Order: sequence, then C-alpha cells, then structure tokens
Amino acid sequence: MAPELNAPTPDARNLQAALWLLEALQAGGLGLVVVAPGSRSAPLAQAAALLHARGLPLLTCIDERSAGFFALGWAKATGRPAAVITTSGTAVANLLPAAVEADWGCVPLLLLTADRPAHLKNCGANQTVNQQDFLQAAVRWLGQGDPAGLGGMGQMDLLELAHNALLACCGSAAAAPGAVHLNLPFNEPLHIDQAQWQQLGLKQQGQQQPGLPQADQAPEPHQPDVLPPQLSLDPDQSGVVIAGPWRGMAQNWQPYCDALRHWLRRSGWPLLADGLSGLRGQSAVQALGGYDLLLQEPADSLRAAQVLRLGPLPASRRLQLWLKQCGGKQVLISEGDSRNLDPLSSASGQWSGGLASWCAAQGASWQQGAAAAANLALREQWHRADAELQQWLDQQLSQRQSLSEPALARQLSLLLPAELPLVLANSSPVRDWESFAASDAPPRPVIGFRGASGIDGTLSAACGVAEALGQAVLLTGDLALLHDCNGWLWRRQLHGRLAVVLINNGGGGIFEQLPIRHPEASPAADGPAMDFERLFAMPQSVDTALLCAAHGVPHRSLRQLDELGSHVDWLLQQPLAVLEVHTDRRADAVLRQRLRTMAHSQASER
Repeated sequence: MAPELNAPTPDARNLQAALWLLEALQAGGLGLVVVAPGSRSAPLAQAAALLHARGLPLLTCIDERSAGFFALGWAKATGRPAAVITTSGTAVANLLPAAVEADWGCVPLLLLTADRPAHLKNCGANQTVNQQDFLQAAVRWLGQGDPAGLGGMGQMDLLELAHNALLACCGSAAAAPGAVHLNLPFNEPLHIDQAQWQQLGLKQQGQQQPGLPQADQAPEPHQPDVLPPQLSLDPDQSGVVIAGPWRGMAQNWQPYCDALRHWLRRSGWPLLADGLSGLRGQSAVQALGGYDLLLQEPADSLRAAQVLRLGPLPASRRLQLWLKQCGGKQVLISEGDSRNLDPLSSASGQWSGGLASWCAAQGASWQQGAAAAANLALREQWHRADAELQQWLDQQLSQRQSLSEPALARQLSLLLPAELPLVLANSSPVRDWESFAASDAPPRPVIGFRGASGIDGTLSAACGVAEALGQAVLLTGDLALLHDCNGWLWRRQLHGRLAVVLINNGGGGIFEQLPIRHPEASPAADGPAMDFERLFAMPQSVDTALLCAAHGVPHRSLRQLDELGSHVDWLLQQPLAVLEVHTDRRADAVLRQRLRTMAHSQASER
C-alpha cells in the first residue's frame, strides 16, 4: 500500500491521494502513463514519478493531443489501458480527438485531468472552465473526484474510483473497451517540499501494491439457450465471411480466431478479410485480399446466399455496394460493441457477444459433418479469381517506370519482414493497402485507427505502437504527417524502433480520387474556376529533409521503385528515420481508376 506521510499537510494530502489512485490503477492493469506539463496536475505527475520507480512506465510530452495519441497507439497495440495526465483548462480539450478514436476504435484509454475545486468554479478564476463536459460524448464513463479536492478523499473511496474507471475502460463480455475520463479537482497548495518528497521516495521502496483484480480479465459471456432465427446461419448453404477491422479485447483474439477457423472448415465459405482484420497471411484461414478489385458489381457467379459479417465494415466502397446488392441473409457480429454497426441497413440482426459465443449459441450440431461440395466449389472459384487478379496486378504494376502509390503498397507488402508491425495512416495509405497489397504477402500485425478515421496524431500513435511492440513501420501521407509535427518530439524517449515511409504527393491525394476537381476551364469560360489545389489538395512548402534535420531524424528520398529494397533495408536499421517517397497524386488517381476498370473487365471475361 502507498505509505502515509508523517505530517498530513494539505499539499501532502494531495500527493497522498494521487498516489492511492495511481497505485490502484497500476495494480488493476494500467500499463503506461504519459504526463503533460502543468501546475494543477503536479500531484498526479509526482505520484506517477514515484510509481515509475516501482515499474510503472512513464513518458512526458509537451503537447496534450500528441500525448493522447501516443497513449492510444500503445493501448491499441497491447490491449492494456494507458493513461494521460494533464492540467486543467484547454489542455483537456486537446484530448478530445484521441478520446473519439478510442471510443469508436474500442481502445482502453484513461484520461486523468486535474481541475480547480468547486469554490473556484463559475467565478472568473483563471484557467477554470467546464472541462468535465469536454469529453463526455466520447467516453465510456466520467468519474469525478471530491468537488472540494482530491486530498480530502479517503483511500477506499479512491480505490473504488480507480476500480470503476478500469471496469468501464477495459470492457467486458457485454461492453467494448473505450476511453474513461477522471476529472480530479485539487485544492492549493499543490507542491510538496524537498523533505516531504524524499520521505515519500524512501517509503516507496519495497512497498507492495494492493491486490486489486486485473481489469482486463473479462467474465465469461452469457450464452442463450436458443439463438434467435434472425441471428442464425446455415453452414450447409452457400455463404461468405467478411472480416472487418479487429476491435475487441486482447484476450478474446485467440478464441475469435479458433471460432472462425472452425466455421470456415465446416462451412467451406470464403473469407474476405480487411487489411486491418489481422487475418491476412494466416494460412489457417486463407483470407482473400483482392475482393476490392473483384467486386465492381455483384456478379451472379460470386453472389452469396448468406453473409457472416465480423466487426465494422471494411474500407472498400465496392464491397459495401456488393453487400447492399447481393440480397443474401446477413448476420453482423461484434466483439462486445452493442452499438449499431450496420450503416448499410442490410443485416438481419447483430450479435455483440463475439464470434466465439455466437458459434457456441448455434449449438453443437453445426460442427458435425463436412463442408458441402457446392460451398467448396464456390470458395475455389473465389480463390481462383483472386489468384488471377494477383498475377495480373504483378504484371501491371511492374511495367511502370515511375513510382506509384499502388505499386509502393504492393512492394512494401512483400519487402517488409514477416511479423513486423505496420501502421497505416488514414485516407489513401489504408485504401491502397486494402486494394493492392499482395495476397501472398507474409503475415504481420497491421494497425490502423479507423474508429473515426481522422489524421489527428498519426505520428504520435505510431510512436506509441512502436514503444509497445518494440518496432513498427508507419506508412503515411504528407499532410497526415505534417498534422502531427510534434510527434517527432518522441524521438528522445522512444525505446522502440519506428520506420516512417512518407508518401509525398504534394497535398491531399485522397481528394484526387473523388469527383471534386473540375475540368480545366477555358480562358473564355464565364465565371471563376474552382481552385481545387487551394480548397482541397492544400500542398505545403515544408522541406521534409530540413524538418527531419531539425528534430535529429535521419532522412532519405526515393523516386524510383527499383531502389525501394535497398532504402527499406537502411530504414529498418535506424531507431527512428524517414524514407520520403515522391509520387504524382493526379497520375496515381488515374492509375487507380484504370486498374479498377481493367480488373473488372478481366473478371468479366473469365
């Protein structure tokens, strides 16, 4: 238990309360603390420093938004809760983007914000705002300390506060993980003197932590006696499994994979797996990766009478159109997230108890027997179409002399070592990986932040992933990286290796793929032409090499595809480095459209 100070002065009581709270969080599974600077949050920061000596990892960050995304990336990669400590005021508002992503991405994140006590509220006191409301729409639970000040709370009350926060943050069989906000008022004085600090430091040595239960140990899911008809599927009839991005508790991953493997073996259905599903490259499930180009429209030969949808929808617009038009019965399964995840309104029902419990609720009879011959024939047809598509893509993308973003995605999927974690930025990188990564690429963890699909905190989140897993590669566009320039400040604290592959196409390439750019107006045309570059692409004049040099980050530039292999070898040997790849966004938008049109024509001829 955390030691008590000999002289319980007000400032000492603040620190004592912060110690009890953080110690309980650490005992319950908290794996990382990121501290942003502040005076009001001093007791929390000092408590984290004392617990750092007892094994609680601690990093610091001057930017609260960056801190939130670093913790988000770490928690996403490990499945364990990470915490951010901030001071009061607008510091809290900077946590909102990370909280939103944690909410919709089902990531366990604890946001600990210091606040003024109640007697300073609504009276014009400096840096006093309604911060308890800032994050409420994006968190699983808002917990608040005593309005008169945390220092007045007893140890048992603080243990209960920590326990409830972890339960809400880490999820259960009936609720998905997410962000939790603990708003913690502190009364002055806030800062203990050197003698008290040393006293606490000495007493912390050799202290045992309280035996709270681990919050990430979820209870067994409830299994109903009979599965409702709208949620049942018949493995003896034709069907297809579509796996979206994985959003579940870490300890449920293996049961999920086991259940999926059993269903695929028994049904003989093909598996269409999103690049963020964690299933591509796994020989046990033989996932298809080329469906985005195969499904320009639901061809009769590839229709499915039934669809088992796992998690949120993949990014592929063609797959979404196919699902709306295929006409078969669809059952949607999530891993604890009971919110509506069916924007297509095509599912007959949604089961939030997870795939393993859904299979169990089907009863034991479905596991008896073997896959129907017709189902195996349809799966073979899918795999044959994908194999032909992959061979055709190899030919098309190897013929080009200049470097393109589709070719980059394909070559990286083959060049990067197996099991090396990859982080995909939103917009074009995640979509190009979905469409053009090779189906026979080696297996690897692929991580994206598609909960809200923003570009906030891209670099910081990738740094958090690298810190958690020891190493990672980030594939990102230029605007996403510039949006999080403060992410470079993690370099001095980062223990994991991060290799950044930066696609510099001179602006927002994703907008070139949308019907926004107007044809070039003639000089005689009436009215002004829409300025696409200014309104949407927004090219920036930042010299990436100089920006990297300012932060002490090694940098190389690449313009030819045949040089990619040697540059990747160099990149992976650095602690933190950037390989800047120059591409033409307008030409690549034309290339993507041409490949999709030609792939559809090739499929129609078969």
